[in-house]
Amino acid sequence: MYSLTFFFANFGPNATTFVVPAEIFPARLRSTCHGISAAAGKAGAIVGAFGFLYASQPTDKSKTDAGYPPGIGVRNSLIVLGVVNFLGMLFTFCVPEPKGKSLEELSGENEGESGEGPINQTFPV
Repeated sequence: MYSLTFFFANFGPNATTFVVPAEIFPARLRSTCHGISAAAGKAGAIVGAFGFLYASQPTDKSKTDAGYPPGIGVRNSLIVLGVVNFLGMLFTFCVPEPKGKSLEELSGENEGESGEGPINQTFPV
């Protein structure tokens, strides 16, 4: 049971966190954008964890845990989480598929290069 839970918990989120960002960013910006993407994912996890803690408090102020404001309840919090997860799945399907082409070919990054960059230039003597 633990193995199945671990597999399915990492199957989707792991792909969108690590594999997709490595494929969609141009080569010269890939490491920076991958780091920003990972940081945004981790920040979203923190906001989601603490947000659920506050949102899942009962609507009745007398039944909330000490120190927490009234929330929307556990049922409504889970509905919100389900909707957010579904939207995340839809946005994941919006990522372009490379179809065997390199990222440079898809973005047109190498178009217009004549092969005489700053390294290959010949200077008059």
